[in-house]
Amino acid sequence: MKHLRPALVLTAFFIVLTGLAFPGVIWAIGQTVFPSQANGSLVRDTQGNVVGSALIGQSFSKPEYFHPRPSAAGVGYDAANSSGTNLGPTSDKLVNGIDDDPVTADVDETYLGFQDLAKAYREENGLPEDAVIPADAATRSGSGLDPDISVENAELQVARVAKARSVSEDRVRQLVHRHEQGRLAGVLGEPRVNVLYLNLAMDQMK
Repeated sequence: MKHLRPALVLTAFFIVLTGLAFPGVIWAIGQTVFPSQANGSLVRDTQGNVVGSALIGQSFSKPEYFHPRPSAAGVGYDAANSSGTNLGPTSDKLVNGIDDDPVTADVDETYLGFQDLAKAYREENGLPEDAVIPADAATRSGSGLDPDISVENAELQVARVAKARSVSEDRVRQLVHRHEQGRLAGVLGEPRVNVLYLNLAMDQMK
């Protein structure tokens, strides 16, 4: 007991300190100072239903919505499989992609490369084949969960969204710039638009 008792006391002490007290203090600080972020930065619609998170992107494919940048997380924006492609800038797969091998019918090996993604982006937005597009229109983010797109990306989608909703391009463009977020601290990053917030605003537009 001479050696066992101190060991048990220290074990119990550190269980309480690191397993209960410290997490409890951090939780209390988070709920007090950053309640929204601590609870997942959840976004709700006008009925109060949770429709997503401001920090995690999600797929939108209908023409009346702004589309996010491509994702390599699982089948796309899977928070349980957050990752990039891990392909280098000289990778042929990254640029040209690969086609599915019909021999392996049970596994879809298709991988869309930059050229494929850029072509699809130009076609869905009615752009010329040689139109210059922003990088985030045809490249995947490092996390695969990026909730934002560049303002330039959103601008190129305005015509498609306006046509699908039968509204003027000016109204849609005004909504884009109303949801534009500037550089962090005025110097870091580039101006951007949160896709989920923008699409919710589109649905609420009179």
